[in-house]
Amino acid sequence: MAVTVRIPTTLRPLSGGASTIDVESGSLADVITALESAHPGLRDRLLDDDGSLRKFVNVFVDDDDVRYLEGLDTKVPDGQTVSIIPAVAGG
Repeated sequence: MAVTVRIPTTLRPLSGGASTIDVESGSLADVITALESAHPGLRDRLLDDDGSLRKFVNVFVDDDDVRYLEGLDTKVPDGQTVSIIPAVAGG
């Protein structure tokens, strides 16, 4: 089975315009690796040079922010939805 990753509008040029991508389940790190395999360039937009989630990118597994779970080690079971939400700032 797979998990569904919701791709924000700002990253859709890298996903071929797809708003969702289905990949195999596993840890969040596994999901990001699968995204990168299918759509090169996504990993660099999500992770910094140290391999950590970028500060301006929020990732949720269902309704839970992975920063308050296990970060990249957060398990993403079959059938779950991963939402990538870029931070918005301005004033």
